Amino acid sequence: MRLVASDMDGTVVGSDGRMSERTIRAFRACAEAGVDVVFVTGRPPRWLQPLREQLGHTGTVICSNGALTYDLEGDRVLDAQLLDPEHVYAARDIIRGLYPAATFAAETVSGFTVESGFADAATSELLGGIAPRPFEESLPGEHVVKFLAREQGVSPDEFLAAVRPAVAHLVSTTHSAPTIALLEMAVPNIDKSVTLARYAADRGIDAADVVAFGDMPNDVQMLDWAGWGYAMASGHADALAAANLVAPPFDEDGVAQVLEERLAALRTA
Repeated sequence: MRLVASDMDGTVVGSDGRMSERTIRAFRACAEAGVDVVFVTGRPPRWLQPLREQLGHTGTVICSNGALTYDLEGDRVLDAQLLDPEHVYAARDIIRGLYPAATFAAETVSGFTVESGFADAATSELLGGIAPRPFEESLPGEHVVKFLAREQGVSPDEFLAAVRPAVAHLVSTTHSAPTIALLEMAVPNIDKSVTLARYAADRGIDAADVVAFGDMPNDVQMLDWAGWGYAMASGHADALAAANLVAPPFDEDGVAQVLEERLAALRTA
């Protein structure tokens, strides 16, 4: 075990935005043992507070499902795989043809932009009062990292199954919200595994020496790529099918349990 790669939400961060003390201790123990730790998340850089404030993590974070690599200590973007706004417009129109009530937002390197209807009472505060504008007005000059589509009247898996093949020539599509039909789209052929593999290769680390944790469809490729891919027992069926190993559930500090056992094995090897 030379590298630990972990998803955040539903894997080590709860719905309250907190990491358990046991999980924090396990990650710190990995770092102290000389094991590289990288977080691989769908979150944008501005939502990395649990890593900064609770764990004190200062390393690299792979954000936006692999589309952006971020230096947490230097507070700067190291690399970004960017969507062409024209592809965003085209994908939006295709999705709207399938789901006329769908609403849209775009994550950019500099912030966030939303179209009308995307934010509701539950999300408007989280979005910081961003005023909705058509993409044709808000995106010119912006670098789009992730395109989001939301639909109220369908399950997340149904939404993904219908949309993914229809827009595959324009974007790669996944989802990570267990109960909200919210699709996350990026440059084709970009996902968590692609950027994680590049990160590992830059450090001379093979997939066989990588332990990865995840719980949702946006973790599937990463769990399949890693030599030791652990899906959370509390995770999505697609993640469990992709992984070769299963960690105990999130609410039992599953990641910490696995790391404690693996670190103990390293010490006695």
